[in-house]
Formats: sequence, C-alpha cells, structure tokens
Amino acid sequence: MKDFAALFTALDRTTRSLAKVQALVAYLRTAPPADAVWAVSLLLGRKPRRAVPTARLRRWAAEEAGIPDWLFAAAYDVVGDLAETITLILEPGSEPGGRPLHRWVEEVLLPLRGLSEERQRAVVTAAWRELEAGPRLVLNKLITGGFRVGVSQKLVTRALARFGGIEEAAIAHRLMGDWHPDLRFWEHLFAAGTEEAAIGRPYPFFLAYPLDAAPEELGQAAAWQAEWKWDGIRAQVIRRRGEVFIWSRGEDLVSDQFPEIAGAARSLPEGCVLDGEILAWQDRHALPFAALQQRIGRKRLTPAILRAVPVILMAYDLLELEGADVRGHDLAWRRAALEELLGRLPHPALRPSPRLPAAAWTEVAALREEARRRGVEGVMLKRLSSAYGVGRRRGEWWKWKV
Repeated sequence: MKDFAALFTALDRTTRSLAKVQALVAYLRTAPPADAVWAVSLLLGRKPRRAVPTARLRRWAAEEAGIPDWLFAAAYDVVGDLAETITLILEPGSEPGGRPLHRWVEEVLLPLRGLSEERQRAVVTAAWRELEAGPRLVLNKLITGGFRVGVSQKLVTRALARFGGIEEAAIAHRLMGDWHPDLRFWEHLFAAGTEEAAIGRPYPFFLAYPLDAAPEELGQAAAWQAEWKWDGIRAQVIRRRGEVFIWSRGEDLVSDQFPEIAGAARSLPEGCVLDGEILAWQDRHALPFAALQQRIGRKRLTPAILRAVPVILMAYDLLELEGADVRGHDLAWRRAALEELLGRLPHPALRPSPRLPAAAWTEVAALREEARRRGVEGVMLKRLSSAYGVGRRRGEWWKWKV
C-alpha cells in the first residue's frame, strides 16, 4: 500500500503527461503483479462502491481523535475533503510497511460493505491505527468512494505498453469490457501477439485547413462538397473480425464510453471503417458540446446519463469497405458508397452528415451565416476529387468557421 500511495502522490503533484507515465512505469517495474493489476484497475476508475456511510466515518474519526463533532466539522470545512481531514486529525500509524495493496483491497475494502456497523468500525479504526498518513489517505478515499487521481486511461495505457513492450492498441483493446483484476488478467494483458492491434488500428486522420480567404478563390463551387462543421468528437468507427473499435482523433479508444454507437456499428459489414463526428443528439438536433462533455468525463456510465445525453455518429467519410482501403478513391465515390452503405443499414446512432447545396458560393455563404443558430461551428468544404490523405494538407479540405 505504501508504494501505491507514493504513486498516488506523484501523479497528483504533476500536470506533465511524461512525468505521469514515467511514475507509472517506475511503479509497475517494482510492484508485485497482484498489486500492479489492482493499481491499474483503481487508476482506471474501477473502484469499489462506497463501503461505509460518511456520517459513520466522521463520528468514528472524531471519537478516535478525541475531539468534539463541532471541531471535526470545523476542520472539515477548512480542508474540504473528508478522507484528507480524517488522515490529518489522527495520529500516524504504527506499521510503516504493512500489507500490500492487493491484500488491503481483498481482505479489508471489499468485505467491508457487508459487515455490521460494529464490525465496520473495528476494521476501519484498526486500519487507521496501522497505516501511515499517505496510505491512510488512499484507503480513506477508497472507503468513501472518492478515489480520483489526475491520470487518463490513455496515459495508463501508454505506461502499460512501455512496461510490457506491447503496442498501445493491443493494450487498449485488452483493457476494454469487463475484467477482474487478478493474476490471470495481468498475464493476458502482456501476452504475445498483436492481432488486437492489427484489427483495431485506425487510419491516420485527414485534417482540414482554416479558410482565411474568400471561397471564390477556390474555383467553381460545384467542384466542392459542403457540409456542416459539427462541434463534437472526431472519431473513426472500425468493424473488423467481429469486433468494434471507436478511436478518437486524440488516439483514445472510446468504445466503452459510447455503447450506443458501438452497438449500432455491429450492424456494419465486416471490414468497414467510418470517419465522422460523435455528437450529443436529441430531438433531431445536436446538443452543445458541454452536454457531450458529461459523457467524456465519466469513467463509468449510468443509465441516467445514457438517457440524458444520447449520442450518435454523424458519419462523413468511408475509409475501408469489405476489408479494402478505399482512401485513394475520390471523395465523390467514397461519399456515394457511404450513403449507400448507411441507407441499407439504417440505425438512429449512425447517420450520414447531410451535404449542403453548393451550386454557388453565395449559397454556401448564406448557409454559413446560419451556423450559430444551428449549433454548428461553420461549414466544411471538401474537394470532390480529393483522396483521403494523412494529416493536414492544403488545398483539399477547408474549414470555414464563423
């Protein structure tokens, strides 16, 4: 527990991604596998539910410290965090080494919820007397359900990949879904083989340049496809070998965060990759990005949040079809194939981004003036003869924002 508490402190004290990854890798190199797999589980937000009501913890802590309730309340108001307040008002523990992390979780934390109040108090106060301040703080946060640390799943995945010498895509895939933090899963996480990486690997995203000149300089409007510039999360949806992967442009595997899109993608044919925008969507229009952020920031989705913030993929390109890379086809071909594909497999969570009338630039400009009212950022202009490139390339795709 002491080493995990030190990792918690190191992650909490830096905002640098590289420093966080280095701290994670250093911990993984020295931690026993039984501890390491629990550490990964906890850092990914797979923490147990709150085991003890906070009112009990406050009462027990005040009595252990020998202070009245009003004084505990005053200290809590100053500190602002219950786990930290309890840690600070109690005397340091007596055992600097103590039990390893996996034993604290499996022998203390997990059984705690099912105990009587009397037994809960005996177990919790004994733990307080045993642990030093750092490990005690971590345990208190786990007991209260308030364990959070500033490290993303992407950084944990990167650290695991560096530690195990495995591709990040394979690690990300193996961390998906439901799994138990035991030695069997730990061995599976670093098993040889890169099939998951191959079938789940996205294509590099093709990016647009800002348009800072009059659109007339691009030539005839009829040579371009116009569509709304949506305010969501750019993503690729991959359907290969019976699996579905959703990758954000930030290289995060977000399949678990958007189960309705993942479920819809299972109706796609094998060997299919869509490029599009994940949007919070309700009553036939996009919700503000702030609504989508309610989904992004949660490591676990509740039925309530799924109902409150439904999402869709607004697809605007087709990158792979029947296992063939079709990025080299021109946009006109890819767009027709996309519309034909989604037309055969209608699903409310997968929609083609509507094409806007673009017979003349004045028509496009008039639509752009409606962008704010429609809740979009502007208009995208894509050359109909363009292939799907890599990175940002001038002259093919432009974003004309308001």
